[in-house]
Amino acid sequence: MFFKRKAYDKLVEWKNKYADHYAVLLEGARRVGKSTIAENFAKNEYKSYVLIDFSKTTDNIRKCFDDIGNIDLFFLRIQAETGVTLYEHESLLIFDEVQLFPKARQAIKHLVLDGRYHYLETGSLISIKKNVSDILIPSEEMIIPVYPMDYEEFCDAAGFNYSILRELSALNGGIGQATNRKLMRDLRIYMAVGGMPQAIEAYVAGMNFQQIDQVKRQIIKLYEDDFKKIDPSGRISAMYHSIPAQLAKDSRKYSITTATGKRSSSKMEEMLYELIDSKTVLPCYNTTDPGVSLADTKDFDRYKLYISDTGLFVTLMFIDRPSAENEIYAKLLSDKLPANLGYLYENLVAQIITASGRELYYSTWEKEGSTHYYEVDFLISKGSKITAIEVKSSGVGKHESILEFAKKNSKHIKELYLLSQKDISKEGVLKLRPIYLAPFIV
Repeated sequence: MFFKRKAYDKLVEWKNKYADHYAVLLEGARRVGKSTIAENFAKNEYKSYVLIDFSKTTDNIRKCFDDIGNIDLFFLRIQAETGVTLYEHESLLIFDEVQLFPKARQAIKHLVLDGRYHYLETGSLISIKKNVSDILIPSEEMIIPVYPMDYEEFCDAAGFNYSILRELSALNGGIGQATNRKLMRDLRIYMAVGGMPQAIEAYVAGMNFQQIDQVKRQIIKLYEDDFKKIDPSGRISAMYHSIPAQLAKDSRKYSITTATGKRSSSKMEEMLYELIDSKTVLPCYNTTDPGVSLADTKDFDRYKLYISDTGLFVTLMFIDRPSAENEIYAKLLSDKLPANLGYLYENLVAQIITASGRELYYSTWEKEGSTHYYEVDFLISKGSKITAIEVKSSGVGKHESILEFAKKNSKHIKELYLLSQKDISKEGVLKLRPIYLAPFIV
């Protein structure tokens, strides 16, 4: 089943504007749909295409890349091995899972310069040391990130009306509790299923949430297997599994020591960056002086980690059980999960911000004369100004931190938002919005 994906539209733009001078790399976590997008794009937009999947291709195909210095021979061998006829300016070569054969990625420079055909790569764990050692990374390579399906893509697949949210985002007044509750329930279905195409396919096919949960568990198992290939000790897996528990503690930063039970070291830091490079997690950095610049004041020693897909996050929260009972999903859908699981909504907003192409930032600072601290969940740069976002799981409750942030950084504030499950409203300069409108804020 092929779902409508935004990455496909970006590939069309690449073909029309840049493909004669650049290859394109679809980069993202495993199972986010890169290979499916690539092959459907090739089928629909080209006269012919060659798909080389380096996770299962033959030695004969790999040996073709030994002839890259004689490019005419290279193309003859590729056509002979695959049985596909290539047409100048009308054919696409796909190098799937290119990280498994770095020599193919290095060949992109010569292939693009030749100019006869177009080239699309897909990859996960693309920057891990062993995947880039001893090769020259081609400058003739554009990168399109592929994320789990966002809420708009999910609505399109599931038959939900996303266009109404676009219209509601322009409103300054409330929409009424009945409508708001219905739209929040739709969003919670997305949170339960998540954005992994296999899980969405299971939902669209009418499977129950216990069956969908099994699909997600298989994806998590695949991630764990990948982590063990990088680090057989299991410490990267421990870092990944620790994320929900660390967010639950509402600590100011992620702790490697808490995750692994071992003292932090340069080796541990390297493992952390390998975990981040897998695109299975989303780093959110503390900014030391948001009034100056978010990127320029990023604190690399103080960060939080979120799970790249909220559906996988839900499964990870209960991964210690043989199978997440339907009861858990029923509680989520009816908004009866315990209040201390509010960080699940925080993870969702992190995923929404990341899908918009933005980095994640937050801000913490100490309360004067107190051991407690203020914290604003997310900060977004808009021009020279900042939009600050606080996320609540249910009611709007107290929101002291975001108001103090506004006082502290008044010259630099563009907008203040409190996201919750409540209807559209306003408290002074603070705009209260339901979480399903988050994509229109970022």
